[in-house]
Amino acid sequence: MKHMLRTTTAALAVVAVAGLAAGAAKADPLTVVSWGGAYTKSQVEAYHKPFTEKTGIEIVSADYNGGLAEVKAQVEAGNVTWDLVDVELSDAVRGCDEGLLEPLDHSMLPPAPDGTAAADDFLEGTLHDCAVATIVWSTIYAYDTSEFSDSTPSTMADFFDLEAFPGKRGMRRTPKANLEFALIADGVAAGEVYEVLSTPEGVDRAFAKLDTIKDEVIWWEAGAQPPQMLADGEVVMTTAYNGRVFNAIAAEGKPFEIVWDGQVWDLDLWVIPRGAPNKETALEFIKFSTDTQRLADQASWISYGPARKSSVPLIGTHAEAGVEMGPHMPTAPANFGNALQNDFLFWADYQDELNERFNAWLAN
Repeated sequence: MKHMLRTTTAALAVVAVAGLAAGAAKADPLTVVSWGGAYTKSQVEAYHKPFTEKTGIEIVSADYNGGLAEVKAQVEAGNVTWDLVDVELSDAVRGCDEGLLEPLDHSMLPPAPDGTAAADDFLEGTLHDCAVATIVWSTIYAYDTSEFSDSTPSTMADFFDLEAFPGKRGMRRTPKANLEFALIADGVAAGEVYEVLSTPEGVDRAFAKLDTIKDEVIWWEAGAQPPQMLADGEVVMTTAYNGRVFNAIAAEGKPFEIVWDGQVWDLDLWVIPRGAPNKETALEFIKFSTDTQRLADQASWISYGPARKSSVPLIGTHAEAGVEMGPHMPTAPANFGNALQNDFLFWADYQDELNERFNAWLAN
């Protein structure tokens, strides 16, 4: 969900290992897998450190670039080393359907401070059979304001307009979000994108639009790359995860601007791979990290909206930069006018097919 380039897949987050309670047996470290950079930092500060302080259990933080390939390989080999993984919604649904993830009982989740049951406190669509959401995030595009003086990009169509806004573009090396952006830029209303994309003609149309900028695209994979590409002058604008760009602006003072038009918003959720070695501890961590206060705490480190309604009033300023965080959330009214929710069912059904088409298109 997604600032430093991925350099290792393991970084110890905290301190000594102890039991969940006085006299308890020594607990094994919990391996928690996420996207690295500013996003993982927000989890370490809001979740990992307080959990370790409360329980004495060490958190081993590992980075990955998303998808189910590594989870599937571990489960099928009967050698699961990951206890908890932060995934996108389509992967949570697909992984559950394929038996790769442990089912979760949502009644275990703590209520809101006023007693509202968790099932009623979480935003609609954020609790799934094998997953519990933590944040709402979005894929947007951003540009370097120093590159444009006369006019600035403001719509998704501008991202694809090389004549009005010349220069290299950055895009994630995946069909997800790129195909949606292409159709929106080509004039498809946000509410009709998946209807169009569900047809062969719609897929052809999206790839034809991508063809118009293909020669100017530099592809990225890790979420830390887009802000760095902008900072290094490799690209003048790039798609990115909104929290990564916000961090570059607020914490690093970069002259970047987010364009919210056509944003594709999504959820990130906790899942437990089937056969995880520390399942019970992982369940305790899920309960702890998805309570009202912890989700609000994460929003003070990165501009991703909490999945609980009761967390929203507790969102304050950035923990280090002192910026009011509310207006920078994807769901802020000013940012949400032409937003598109990622259709997890569409991607659960068509991901393999469109990945194959996308990779073939890249190779040509």
